[in-house]
Amino acid sequence: ATLHIRDIPDDVAATLKARAATEGRSLSAYVGAELSKLAQRPTNAELVSRLRAADRRGAPTREDILAALHEGRR
Repeated sequence: ATLHIRDIPDDVAATLKARAATEGRSLSAYVGAELSKLAQRPTNAELVSRLRAADRRGAPTREDILAALHEGRR
């Protein structure tokens, strides 16, 4: 797919060009790779959904965590 991005501030474009050059890549290849990484990351809503659905049996309780913190401060 082709993606055109407009109105990128000059300083941002310069930073991306410099990073691409450092990696020996074209700006297009560098930005494409970075966008791929970004697209693979879950959204905050997806993270919240996963956490709410997670099985927490056997996980430490609030009291366990507070006791461990208190113990570590002695």
